[in-house]
Amino acid sequence: MKLVVQEFLSLDGVSQGPGAPDEDTSGGFTRGGWFVPHLDETFEQLAADWLHRADALLLGRRTYENFARDWPAMAGLHPLADLMNGLPKYVAAHHLADASWNPTTVLAGDVPAEVARLKEQDGREIQVHGSAELAQSLLAAGLVDELRLVVAPVVVGQGRRLFPDGGAPAGLRLTRHETTPAGLSVHTFAWTGAPEYATYESGAGSGA
Repeated sequence: MKLVVQEFLSLDGVSQGPGAPDEDTSGGFTRGGWFVPHLDETFEQLAADWLHRADALLLGRRTYENFARDWPAMAGLHPLADLMNGLPKYVAAHHLADASWNPTTVLAGDVPAEVARLKEQDGREIQVHGSAELAQSLLAAGLVDELRLVVAPVVVGQGRRLFPDGGAPAGLRLTRHETTPAGLSVHTFAWTGAPEYATYESGAGSGA
């Protein structure tokens, strides 16, 4: 299976609490819900198309607990609820109080090694939704095949970032990009390994 990371980001790279003011207040974060004003039908259809490609979800503990609280309550109310609730869930967590959002498997050992084994299974996509710290560790381990980054036209000014200072470098290749009527910028990248570095020379690439 292909490992795909899907993240909602602000222009300043914040990934924390996009969906509601009380979604994730850890670290004293008070500006949650910044993504919601920019949702539109175009993006919701795109997100539905992505989810229908998934054969499993891979989540960090915090995201899993939020999803496990919210998605079962949306059964019969949200068009994607049955799909979300029925997909196999893998959660990277050494301590998890409740793993009853079935079917759930807890990955509590060497998470990169366990994810590598999951990728060897037949199927389409293992999707990481949110779970920024988990996504960072998977990028550092070279396990991410594709990044889908959805950037909202807002500067949040505080909160955890998907790519913090000191994070692992990664080379990427843009494979698709589009914008929605509400102003979301959707970028799809393939992971290419280590980034390349070069020195700019005047006239390079100009055809002169």
